[in-house]
Amino acid sequence: MTSRGKSAVTPLRPPRPCPECGRPSARDTYPFCSARCKAVDLNRWLKGAYVIPARDDEEDEQRGDASKPGAD
Repeated sequence: MTSRGKSAVTPLRPPRPCPECGRPSARDTYPFCSARCKAVDLNRWLKGAYVIPARDDEEDEQRGDASKPGAD
């Protein structure tokens, strides 16, 4: 350390608001502000509140060409 006290440390990540409540994020629970907001978000994922929609044609691609008509 220098005689002037603490030196300025450049943060690795820019400060962002918590996605749950909007308060400034904390370093130990980034990008959330607290363990509570982190747990709330995890609970929403586990309950299925966040869903990535699938297209109907993706099901056909997964089955393969055998299920298409005329593919003998």
